[in-house]
Amino acid sequence: MWRIVLLAGLVPALSTSMVPAQAEVAPRQVLVELRKEGGFAGLNDRVTVYGNGCVRLSRRTGPTVGKCLTAKEKRRLRGHLGHLKLGRSQRAPQGADFIKYTLAYGKRRAGVYDLPPTWRPVVRELDKIMEKYWAPD
Repeated sequence: MWRIVLLAGLVPALSTSMVPAQAEVAPRQVLVELRKEGGFAGLNDRVTVYGNGCVRLSRRTGPTVGKCLTAKEKRRLRGHLGHLKLGRSQRAPQGADFIKYTLAYGKRRAGVYDLPPTWRPVVRELDKIMEKYWAPD
């Protein structure tokens, strides 16, 4: 009988002490990622939004910044993503001053130089997030 009581007391203690360690190593799921590259300025911007609503923002120069979106920003972005059609990647145009937009959403990724209509609200929203939250120290 005492073994049952001892075991009943140890199992909850062991399981609760292991939960934080498991949560730390669990990978974060990427909801959507935008990369903007090229142009005369040499853009290399990246916005990664995770399923939990937090973002990682980076530019060619400066730090990588991590922030979390407001509930309103998350709802607005998810609404735009509901209409997104990635389609196929476009070939690079002739010339040197073009910006390539690469979106990854779900299990798909595509890169374009001319934004398709369903991409525009998503890119606009991710650009707003970059402008609001990324700031060099």
